[in-house]
Amino acid sequence: MTDGCVVIWTVFLLSSVMGYKPVIIVHGILDGPRQFEILAKFINQSHPGTNVTTLALYDYTGSMKPLWQQVDGFREAIRPIMESTDDGVHLICFSQGGLICRGVLATLPTHNAHSLILLSSPLAGQYGDSSYLKYFFPTFIKSRLYHFCYTTCGQRISICNYWNDPHQRERYLNSSIYLALLNGEIEHANSTAWRDSFLRIQTLVLIGGQDDGVITPWESSIFGFYDSNETVVEMEKQDWYLRDAFGLKTLNSEGAVVKCVVRGVHHTSWHSNHTVYKNCIDKNAVK
Repeated sequence: MTDGCVVIWTVFLLSSVMGYKPVIIVHGILDGPRQFEILAKFINQSHPGTNVTTLALYDYTGSMKPLWQQVDGFREAIRPIMESTDDGVHLICFSQGGLICRGVLATLPTHNAHSLILLSSPLAGQYGDSSYLKYFFPTFIKSRLYHFCYTTCGQRISICNYWNDPHQRERYLNSSIYLALLNGEIEHANSTAWRDSFLRIQTLVLIGGQDDGVITPWESSIFGFYDSNETVVEMEKQDWYLRDAFGLKTLNSEGAVVKCVVRGVHHTSWHSNHTVYKNCIDKNAVK
């Protein structure tokens, strides 16, 4: 047997014996599978033979489509991967992709997500003049963006689906067709079903940091957000958390929520930083 065959056979045996769960990666806004090649390499170095799928859907400019439309597409791509294994899967979802993954799991009541790893995602919303905002809306400043985002036309662009202006709370609640529903900030017919689906997650890993430079406030990546004075209110003091509106409080009380805060990582570097992979992803979820 040649050396090459020995390596392949060894990898096959390791993946079979160790029983590594499949990993599904969902990209963020304005990027695609190519940006996650290093992360896939990290996974296969630490867990040889792991089936890693980076979904090539709604990538690059396609990521600007409305989030519910993207959820429909990603759900149909994720479902057969989940159905192919009885042991569950790991979902690693970056930036906007974290919100897409939450939408997928909410609307997939039989999902088998063993772990959901949310990598610098605007989980409680976005409110900041980042480079991404200037790309989409070069003539707007954050304090005026609600004039567009909180309209029917605005809600057809992905970033407006999670634009959360703390000074326009009533407009946000009346206009948001995605984030406000997902976080249980407004009552809707699917609230209970979505909560039940969320509670099927075995481990929830929240990753973010002070030097992200895009997610604003950065604490949104760990479910914190601004009040009307732009003072950050931590996850545990958010109204929807206290009400356990979508099950986050329950998961946290069960010890299923892990917060991993890392300094010195810019937004576009989370998925290629080995320290983040080792200490946040591999340590807590991908096994």
